[in-house]
Amino acid sequence: VHPLWQSPLTIPGGTRQSPINIQWRDSVYDPFLKPLKISYDPTTCLHIWNNGYSFLVEFDDSTDRSIIIGGPLENQYRLKQFHFHWGAINDWGSEHTVDSKFYPAELHLVHWNAVEYPSFEDAVMEGNGLAVIGVFLKLGARHEGLQTLVDALPAVRHKDTVIEFDVFDPSCLIPSCPDYWTYAGSLTTPPLTESVTWIIKKKPIEVDEDQLEAFRMLLFTSDGEEEKRMVDNFRPLQPLMNRTVRSSFR
Repeated sequence: VHPLWQSPLTIPGGTRQSPINIQWRDSVYDPFLKPLKISYDPTTCLHIWNNGYSFLVEFDDSTDRSIIIGGPLENQYRLKQFHFHWGAINDWGSEHTVDSKFYPAELHLVHWNAVEYPSFEDAVMEGNGLAVIGVFLKLGARHEGLQTLVDALPAVRHKDTVIEFDVFDPSCLIPSCPDYWTYAGSLTTPPLTESVTWIIKKKPIEVDEDQLEAFRMLLFTSDGEEEKRMVDNFRPLQPLMNRTVRSSFR
């Protein structure tokens, strides 16, 4: 077990944990779901940080310059960071599954409700505090937008390394197809709080083998420690309990 999980692996009595398996046939079309509007300012990008579990691309969230609005959300939400989860091989790696199918990786863009909460830390604790866009990655053509990020990864190979990474527009990582599923869930890393409105895009983006391999070259370990490759950094599927997954498409 990864050291991050020295705290309990589950939340006792949790009723809305993530990730889940999305059953296409069991999801319910909701005609009232709006299109998701994404408005990111590339200059709010600050740095890339290997936190020993994934790499986080972090943004200046002190103003409303990078936000999402619409979709299932009542308020606008500010972009805080994005990160990925991936496998050691291409047969698994995503956190969510669709009809029990894994993708080799999954992107999470993490936003918080700055209308109702004073800080990200406060929002993490509240039921409507966070909104996370999930995007599946599948093997295919090289992704040009992702490549600038991939090129920077060797500099954050070790845990606790940070590099400046300014001017990046993460909307290039979001498929143009507007279709999504949405459900009430949780963070998938500690503190696992049940504060997330999940917005899972139906269409994956394509990346190539070399780009996935660049993720797998990162390390869980600090400089000087015995090297452990950063792979399989995803949480196991959680029970749906009595939740409904809604879809924006028929």
